[in-house]
Amino acid sequence: MYDQFYGFTGRPFQLTPDPHFYFESGTHRKAMSYLGYGLAQGEGFIVITGDVGAGKTTLVGHLMNTIDPNRLTAVKLVSTQVEGDDLLRLVAEQFGIEWEGESKAELLRSMEQYLREQARAGKRTLLIVDEGQNLAVSALEELRMLSNFQLGGHSLLQIFLLGQPEFRQTLFHSPTLEQLRQRVIATHHLDPMEPEEVEPYILHRLGKVGWTGNPSFSPDAFEEIFDYSEGVPRKLNVLVSRLLLYGAVEQMTRITAQNVRSVVAEIEADRGIDASTLAPLPVEEVVAAAAAAVAPTPAPFAAPTAANETTLDWPQRAADGRPPFAEPVSTSPEAEVLELTPEPAPAIDPEQLAALEAQIASLEARLVEQDAALRRVLDLLIEWVERDPENAPNPATSRTWAA
Repeated sequence: MYDQFYGFTGRPFQLTPDPHFYFESGTHRKAMSYLGYGLAQGEGFIVITGDVGAGKTTLVGHLMNTIDPNRLTAVKLVSTQVEGDDLLRLVAEQFGIEWEGESKAELLRSMEQYLREQARAGKRTLLIVDEGQNLAVSALEELRMLSNFQLGGHSLLQIFLLGQPEFRQTLFHSPTLEQLRQRVIATHHLDPMEPEEVEPYILHRLGKVGWTGNPSFSPDAFEEIFDYSEGVPRKLNVLVSRLLLYGAVEQMTRITAQNVRSVVAEIEADRGIDASTLAPLPVEEVVAAAAAAVAPTPAPFAAPTAANETTLDWPQRAADGRPPFAEPVSTSPEAEVLELTPEPAPAIDPEQLAALEAQIASLEARLVEQDAALRRVLDLLIEWVERDPENAPNPATSRTWAA
């Protein structure tokens, strides 16, 4: 939706990793240097780790785009929690080798034969294993065994291992992986981007979709974006995508720090919404809750009714409707005039006052939940429209979609 409003040719901050938007931050530049060094060596293991959303997959995608397929056959495997034998089958499938019904020995011979054929054709083979933190130790040992295949003193297979930080703990501290550690020729951990890299990163991705300055960003907006995302590319993408959506809904041409704070508040509120609150409350229920909250609380000592009124507890009501504590009407000259001094009104019971305050607080909380739920429903509707842009209204000519 926001890409139509701002005239973009695509969505620059989508969550799906796309090497087309690769941005070479300082930490990614170092990682590419290590990967290039590893490719030049043509053997061993290269290990790249990083937190969730650090850009590992985008980095590998960019690397594969730079590889000459006539000289290097590169296959990528997104690992799952598998043991050694299952990993061999997954690798064989990536190599295009039939593995069903094959024993482990036959499978290893088939893979070695495949690697030798690639080498005789003048091509090297690279295996990229993503999500390495999910691999069992037995699976890592099988990868080490695959790296043993050689022809003429040269390794037939080179392996890149990518994973989250806990993968480093497994790899470098497991006592059974010493032989694999000795074959690691380079390792690098992807750090978050620095504060000064956030603005170039955002403008770089916007430039890839034809951004011409609309919307513009205030300098303090970039500071707020970094504070929330902490320099992690995926968190940054989520925030800026929501910012652009917010800007399109409000038809804004400039995004400020205040706008960033508003969107951050919405994101944080969404995380705290229970699934049951995603559906708006019925109107009748909201009205009933509001009426109950503002209804007056009965007085602690209500005036007597006809059913409970007694001459001992309350003065007799005057026939002409005068207040019960008015001076009584004399019926005879000898009638004694009584002076009745009304007692002070009793103080409000603290417990009843607390109950009233609790009612008001409950109503306010429900109104906040209702507002958050409506915002969430709006977001879901916007996402639905965004998935079907051909039927989406044009925000440049209509404001009804933002109503």
